[in-house]
Amino acid sequence: MNSERKLSAALGTAFLFQATMSLISGMIPISLIVPGNIGQSMLNIAGHAGLMRANFLGDLITSVGVIALGVLLFVVLRKHGEIFALIALGCFMLEVALGAVNKIPAFALLRISQVYVARGRPEDLQTLGNLALDTMNFGSGLLMLPCCIGIILFYYLLYKSHVIPRVLSVWGLVSMALVLVATVLVICGYKVPFLVYVPYVPFEWVVGAWILIKGLAGSASPERRPADRLPSSVI
Repeated sequence: MNSERKLSAALGTAFLFQATMSLISGMIPISLIVPGNIGQSMLNIAGHAGLMRANFLGDLITSVGVIALGVLLFVVLRKHGEIFALIALGCFMLEVALGAVNKIPAFALLRISQVYVARGRPEDLQTLGNLALDTMNFGSGLLMLPCCIGIILFYYLLYKSHVIPRVLSVWGLVSMALVLVATVLVICGYKVPFLVYVPYVPFEWVVGAWILIKGLAGSASPERRPADRLPSSVI
């Protein structure tokens, strides 16, 4: 019982930590990029190089949180579908790997922006800046694809296992399905309004807080068969 409480506390904390770090780290580049104005964006980035480097560090810490969350979900849910849980964990690891690769164009954008300012804002560097920014944005969309697939598989197992209320599992599944559709559209070059992502935004905080307060129900073993619920006299 004590080990189950520790597992619940670890999983709830992982949800909250990952959600918080993703928000903090993700807000940094958004605050510096001016849509449709690469020149001003590069000026902002060059003038706030420390923030960009903080974003690199924040993404690294977030990656640790993603790995921890994936491992803990695998431990909790593997008895309810080991193959799905293993594929989902692999998707989380792929997300982290793609995120690491995506730091290359992000760092390139920082250095190009610094040179852009140092050389008096030559227009030819704006082309390089645009290329780095477009690559970074495409990479961000691409890493969301394994992320969405892994999350959907894990949330399906959460629904199947009853370790959290099914209404929470359905919320996670439906809202993440919307994010998956939006991700595919973004990769294909379409613009998707932020409104599509809104239903999922608070989910990880809600489910993390729920697990911390209420714990996990029946996480130690798969769902029992109907015969297992009958009184011994009937069997």
